[in-house]
Amino acid sequence: MRIDRICEYCHKDFIARKTISKTCSDRCAKMLYKQKQRQAKIESSNKETEAIRAKPIEELKAKEFLTVREVAKLLNSSRQMIYDLIKTGKVQAVNLKIKKTMISRASINLLFENKGLNQSEDNNTKED
Repeated sequence: MRIDRICEYCHKDFIARKTISKTCSDRCAKMLYKQKQRQAKIESSNKETEAIRAKPIEELKAKEFLTVREVAKLLNSSRQMIYDLIKTGKVQAVNLKIKKTMISRASINLLFENKGLNQSEDNNTKED
C-alpha cells in the first residue's frame, strides 16, 4: 500500500508508513510540535492582554460615581474636555475636596440622551 502525503511542517512530499502520519521525519514532527506549542502560548498571552485591557473599562462601567480621570478614560477624551463640560453645565459634578471632583453615572448618560434630543430638534427646525 502506498500513501502519498505532504509534510505539515516542511511541506515536502513523502510516502507515509501509516495512514495517520502527518510529517516526513522525526525532526519535522518535533518541530511541528514546538510550533503548535509556541502558537498556543502566543494565543493565550494575547487573550490575557485583551482581558487586562478590557478590565478597567468594565470596572468603570459598573461604578455609580466616577472621578474626572475615570470619565475621561470612559469617554476616550481628555480631562480638560471633561472639566469644560462641567464648566459649561453639560455635566453635573460635585467637588468633595479641592482636588476631588465626582461625576454621577446618570449625569454622563443624560449628556448623551440630551445630545440625541438636540439633534432631532435641529433636524425638525431645518425641515420647516
